[in-house]
Amino acid sequence: MFRARCLAHSECLMNASRLCDRWSARSAEELQVVSPLPLFLRSQAEMWTFPQSGHSLWALLTLRWPIMWMGCRGLPRGGPPRRPYRKEVLPAPEAPVVLVTAAEIRQYLRARGIPFQDGHSCLRTPSPFLGPQGEKAESWTEGSPHSLFIDKTTGHFLCTGSLAEGNWEDFQASVEGGAVGTWSSEGKGSETVGSQSNDVLRIWDRAVPLAELPDQEEMQVARTMFSLAKVSDATLKLFNVRYLRAARSLVFPWFSPGGLSLRGLKLLKAEGQRDGVCYEETTLPRPSAYHNLFGLPLINLRDVEVVLTSRELDSLALYQATGLPTLALPRGIACLPPTLLPYLEQFRRIVLWLGNDLRAWEAAKLFARKLNPKRCSLVRPGDQHPRPLEALTQGLNLQRILRSALPAGHKSIVSFRQLREEVLGELSNVEQVAGLRWGRFPDLNRLLKGHRKGELTVFTGPTGSGKTTFISEYALDLCTQGVNTLWGSFEISNVRLARIMLTQFAMARLEERLEDYDEWADRFEDLALYFMTFHGQQSVRTVVDTMQHAVYVYDICHVIIDNLQFMMGQEQLSADRIAAQDYIVGAFRKFATDNNCHVTLVIHPRKEDGDKELQTASIFGSAKASQEADNVLILQDKKLATGPGKRYLQVAKNRFDGDVGVFPLEFNKNSLTFSSSTKSKARLKKVKDNELDPQKPPSRKGGGASGKQKDKEAQTPPP
Repeated sequence: MFRARCLAHSECLMNASRLCDRWSARSAEELQVVSPLPLFLRSQAEMWTFPQSGHSLWALLTLRWPIMWMGCRGLPRGGPPRRPYRKEVLPAPEAPVVLVTAAEIRQYLRARGIPFQDGHSCLRTPSPFLGPQGEKAESWTEGSPHSLFIDKTTGHFLCTGSLAEGNWEDFQASVEGGAVGTWSSEGKGSETVGSQSNDVLRIWDRAVPLAELPDQEEMQVARTMFSLAKVSDATLKLFNVRYLRAARSLVFPWFSPGGLSLRGLKLLKAEGQRDGVCYEETTLPRPSAYHNLFGLPLINLRDVEVVLTSRELDSLALYQATGLPTLALPRGIACLPPTLLPYLEQFRRIVLWLGNDLRAWEAAKLFARKLNPKRCSLVRPGDQHPRPLEALTQGLNLQRILRSALPAGHKSIVSFRQLREEVLGELSNVEQVAGLRWGRFPDLNRLLKGHRKGELTVFTGPTGSGKTTFISEYALDLCTQGVNTLWGSFEISNVRLARIMLTQFAMARLEERLEDYDEWADRFEDLALYFMTFHGQQSVRTVVDTMQHAVYVYDICHVIIDNLQFMMGQEQLSADRIAAQDYIVGAFRKFATDNNCHVTLVIHPRKEDGDKELQTASIFGSAKASQEADNVLILQDKKLATGPGKRYLQVAKNRFDGDVGVFPLEFNKNSLTFSSSTKSKARLKKVKDNELDPQKPPSRKGGGASGKQKDKEAQTPPP
């Protein structure tokens, strides 16, 4: 049987070889992966080389080249697909997540006799991709920068010398198979930039240092627009900052760690507005593949302290005022990719100065957990602690601000003296504490005030009322404003969900405008939106582990679970379904609090009469779901005998400030949206807690809706 398998897969290899030779003259992007190569044939795949390309089959697969795997079917008919597939996208989130612990990684390294050093967030080992381990052992122990770093949380590895990277399974395969050189310096990062290298070089050659602009007036205008009046030309030259006159943008380069090659660019354009200056960023490659720690080539191996900022301009100001090593995060406060952690291992102290608002403060605390809170200090936002560039412009002492940074780690018990500044910060920033406001649902803002991290929202509604459609737009609204979102759809497939969200994003049916699909798909792809691959019944432990992984890797701030009932069948804790549901709700409540991540949990209601409105008590299970939740949203669907009916959203619980109420929803079938119209202000109805239960008499002071108001609402045209 084993021999038959080998013969079958050998024929697969031959077919793949003929296919790649046939299409080697064309772009590899025209071909698509159908199924992976079996692991036990890896050694054979490494031996196969293609005459015209010169690459081995294994190299093509490990570099994630989209090759059509035909198996034993022979060559495709009609050639490759017409529309090419791009290579600069992130690895598909649909790939199975391999969970590994730091103890398992250490045990494996000891069993293989591989020396390692335990770092802050990574394990450091000799790199097998630079040569035999024995040759590199001496230089490695002396602190050579060319080492391999293994993330303690995910097992992802990165060789800083060859730029080879991969997951834990890739590392095990390279060690056990002795495939030194399988991952070359032409890895993911170089491949990402390869398709856009011409654009990068052309822009970089056209850009000139700011001091070399022929027009002095143009130079002064540029310095004023970017607030660089107190940043010297020497600092700009040291960081290799240039100015692109055609786009009126600053150009920040992304060099390889050794500073030998240009891997990408960031263009920063400033536009004046009434309330100040607005900056617009453009990156090459696209943001998901742009992993540039701006200022990294200037870091010395002896540096033990660094200041992290969220903007390149802030790093320039910090270095100008203090001369300290400083790095700018590539995506600001949105995300700290784990790929960058190895470059920060050498520092004993890291100061995070990310901005002057509450979102920057929350991001700093989140990033400190990745970097090891014991070595991190945070600059608290405030009037006396603005952004570094603003502090330099105002003439403040940046050294004094850095000395006032607070340690990120804290004890289990604190006094009010330690909380005093945080309380003052919340009182001084009431709007920011209320959370991020929705752009499509102004009525929801007036009730919930905003979307806040660390909360649990329970959402329910009748079957067929449009719960998934509404919650997808609800989450898309936040995602377009920078909230990193993870979707767990257990009812419908990810393809169908993505189609609904893309239609809502474009506000039109793209099946009628296929010529615009690529444009909208490119914009939609840039959103920090990820999907779990679970479908049907799943264990809550598996789902929570995946959520933990996503929070660490992608800095997820909002998780949607649709819906809870699909996890109850896998729990063997008790034959009582009510007890199982209580356990699941408690697990999500704990996850939201511990990870400062908002969880939206969809729960089906009990079966009730169709003519009755749903209440908080209508949520399936015990009262634990509504008790643990910070917010309870109910999608009411009032059926009418003469028409399609009327939908409205009821905020039945609001732990933040207690405001509850209802407002109508108008469904647009063309765009699949429930967004409120501009007239929704007059239709908002706030109610008190006792008005949510129709069995309780309405309060006289609360003044439930009058008969005229009800008649007016009943005349609202149905969706």
